[in-house]
Amino acid sequence: MSGASKPTLSCVLLTMGNRPAELRRAITSVFEQEGADVEIVVVGNGADLPELPEGVATVRLPENVGIPEGRNHGVRATSGDVVLFLDDDGWYRSTDLARHVRERFAEEPSLGALSFRIADPDGGPDQRRHVPRLRVGDSRRSSVVTTFLGGACAIRRTAFEAGGGLPGDFFYAHEETDLAWRIMDAGYTIEYDADAVMYHPAVAPTRHENFYRLNARNRVWLARRNLPWVLAFAYLGTWVAMTLLRERDRASLKSWFAGFREGWREDPGPRTPIRWSTAWRMTRAGRPPVI
Repeated sequence: MSGASKPTLSCVLLTMGNRPAELRRAITSVFEQEGADVEIVVVGNGADLPELPEGVATVRLPENVGIPEGRNHGVRATSGDVVLFLDDDGWYRSTDLARHVRERFAEEPSLGALSFRIADPDGGPDQRRHVPRLRVGDSRRSSVVTTFLGGACAIRRTAFEAGGGLPGDFFYAHEETDLAWRIMDAGYTIEYDADAVMYHPAVAPTRHENFYRLNARNRVWLARRNLPWVLAFAYLGTWVAMTLLRERDRASLKSWFAGFREGWREDPGPRTPIRWSTAWRMTRAGRPPVI
């Protein structure tokens, strides 16, 4: 395939403005990519931006609109055929990652999204929760999957638009899965690519404020928006049971069930259930939409 026909690349970096050194490191890792130019857009999510290198476009949002809506604003400011998403405290390990991503999307027109492998910069083992499949197995094994990691991925613009973008009202948690299911329903595939590696410090997801409440609320919204009702009830029943089995902290459980009730009381946005053929594709990929 000729170079002229290969997709162009953009990278959206979302920041709260409180990690200037890490942000610069992330930007530098994008600029250092070889064999593929990458447009960079940094979104200040309710925060002023520090001085940034020349060639970086910026979007300054007056308030914190949450992770998915912040990334949506970033996408609208880009022009690439494929959009990479990077957290401000992450960075690309290899200078060949952009070229690898461009080749993957050029060779596979049905590829909607790639989820990257996240490596520990201190040399620790890869975290199981960063591998988006039920049977994690070897983190260095690539596979078809049904979701992706929001800060460690690349998405074809046409797939992003076909899926309606990220659900802005989610604010945080499960927004990637919501978009992933709709990308798959539009006929695209999603892959976990173990050869596309980035660095990110090992951190606990519970560091986010209201983690348990938003996790539960958005799981209900995810089911209400995207699943046929019989699958929606099975999916939510499974997660209620798993939460009761896994979680022993009473305060965390109280917050989770408060969010679960909130998910039923509040409007989740448009309901567009996936097709049964999509649910079957997800099942064949190793993750039926009941878990």
